[in-house]
Amino acid sequence: MDRFRLINLSHLNDPATTSVYPGDPPFELQTIATVKDDGHHLQYVRQGEHTGTHWGAPGHFNAGEPLADELDVNDLFLPAVRIDVRAKCAANADYEVTVADIKAWERRHGRIPDESMVIIWTGWESRWGTPAFANIDADGVMHQPGFGLEAVQWLVTTGRLGHTGGTGTDTFGPDPGSDASYAVSRLVYQRHRISLENLANLAALPAAGAYVLCGGPINKAGSGSTATVFGVLPPADDFARRAAVSRPAAARR
Repeated sequence: MDRFRLINLSHLNDPATTSVYPGDPPFELQTIATVKDDGHHLQYVRQGEHTGTHWGAPGHFNAGEPLADELDVNDLFLPAVRIDVRAKCAANADYEVTVADIKAWERRHGRIPDESMVIIWTGWESRWGTPAFANIDADGVMHQPGFGLEAVQWLVTTGRLGHTGGTGTDTFGPDPGSDASYAVSRLVYQRHRISLENLANLAALPAAGAYVLCGGPINKAGSGSTATVFGVLPPADDFARRAAVSRPAAARR
């Protein structure tokens, strides 16, 4: 019987390799019990809520918006699309995804469903655990690609990012790294929209037709959560059926 399939979109949390946003606390693991000495193995974990692969709650940037414990579990399970902008980001570390990029994707794959998780694949995941991930210049400015503000405004006003959608990326966040105002984050993090950050293994996520499921602990008044983010791939026959329905008419002819 054909079944749903899960793929892991999260980095391994490891003190030796986990890239941490500048100024955030480092990721630390301390072994406090061993099977040999204590009869069980236990580690003490120290980390911020936005360490490694994680999701952010609306209240992370906007006072009065929902925090992690105020979201519904269904806010963390969303249809997902993946927009491949690796070539443009390789040529320009400050690249901002445009409305034109999104419309080009839709001409090939069909309209992005409302209330979606829109993920950009910048290629930055390959830099994980190295100084090239933060990509900070001599003046202390970070250079990472992100969403252009106009593109996110378009996604919001057209319903593609609806009341419970969101953005995802394999960088530290949806903003271009050089934008210290976090204008994109403040727009994304409204209503019940979330942000998925530091994603991995995006080559395994199809451009369209999948879902994302966000795990992780829910802290009281949490700004988000470290997470195992799963890509959920429907059975092949259902996947093909939905792809055919969403594909532009010109592509079906």
